[in-house]
Amino acid sequence: MISTSRHAQERQRVLGLFGHGPELLSEGLRGCPKKMWLYRPAHDRWSIHEIILHLADSETEAYVVCRQFIVEPGSIVTTHDSFKWVSTLGYFHQSTTEALGLIVRLRRMTHHILRHIPEPVWAHTAQHPRKGIITLERWLDMQTQHITYHVEQIHQNYAEWPKRTGRTGHANRQRLNVLS
Repeated sequence: MISTSRHAQERQRVLGLFGHGPELLSEGLRGCPKKMWLYRPAHDRWSIHEIILHLADSETEAYVVCRQFIVEPGSIVTTHDSFKWVSTLGYFHQSTTEALGLIVRLRRMTHHILRHIPEPVWAHTAQHPRKGIITLERWLDMQTQHITYHVEQIHQNYAEWPKRTGRTGHANRQRLNVLS
């Protein structure tokens, strides 16, 4: 069993990673020319533009779900069908600048509230449609990994873009170590 202080230290580390998510996304986008943001590597994969809009939708959902965990333990939390949202909401016509700003603001607000909740609240549970009953702490772990996952997708798009489009000079971009 992990001691309480060690457990609290690990939570602080995860909270730090969670709070750093928007910066990680910004670092992942750095060096990706805007002209490639609409490039979609395959029919079943998203463009960088779509990834950014998806992250804004997800961050909006996370803002509400986090508060449900805190205020309404035992509730059923919502989740959206990401693929349906991408194909239906007209992401192509939405602003990535506004979406990135929304991600930053909502993540900052959620991070702030999580840094100040009492210890017992971390054990609050909710019914997640795909994961079953999870604690707030487990939810935080999942959220912390979400941007990291999509930054990896951005790196994959970047690596494939010159191969598929015939563009040169971009394939040698150094990948960031998103897990450090």
